[in-house]
Amino acid sequence: MEHQNDLFYIEKVLAGDAQSFGILVQRYQNMVFALSLKMLKHREEAEEVAQDTFVKAYKSIAKFKGDSKFSTWMYRIAYNTCLDRIKGNVKFNNNVEINDVTSNELEAVEHIFEGIERKERSEIIQGCMNQLPDEERVIVHLFYFEEQSLKEIEEITQLTASNIKVKLHRARKKLFSIFKNSVEHEIYSHYEQRAKG
Repeated sequence: MEHQNDLFYIEKVLAGDAQSFGILVQRYQNMVFALSLKMLKHREEAEEVAQDTFVKAYKSIAKFKGDSKFSTWMYRIAYNTCLDRIKGNVKFNNNVEINDVTSNELEAVEHIFEGIERKERSEIIQGCMNQLPDEERVIVHLFYFEEQSLKEIEEITQLTASNIKVKLHRARKKLFSIFKNSVEHEIYSHYEQRAKG
């Protein structure tokens, strides 16, 4: 029965079948938790925000008009709930200095990443991503890891497409600076040589 589309369960919830919301929770709990963890970087906080997100979604499900995908609507609630938590807690604030980065250096990073084993690459990327400011980290996550379109990211974040593009570009530059500074110099040199060779 769980193969029905989201609208089927939304209509059942609106008709008074609260249990159908549980299927929607199962469908989207990993997605909501991943986004919350990406924004907050603290597992317990992310779990609380994920719970808050589903409570808010349940209470306001009648407002879902079907103009966007239900997943996009859920992302927007999770995103805004995280922002509220961040605003109230200074420990989430990050600031990374952008050093000037050339397009050749950006290309070099991509070659270097190709030479690193998948598991190691994932750990390095995760560590670097965690140092980005919250909004940029989430936009990078949505665009590159969740493969959301610019239009979907617009709906989730309420930012304009041009603003999102600027933030993505800035985030890539910051990631490069973080990568150079946080990964041991020898590892960087080793992979840079392998990429060239």
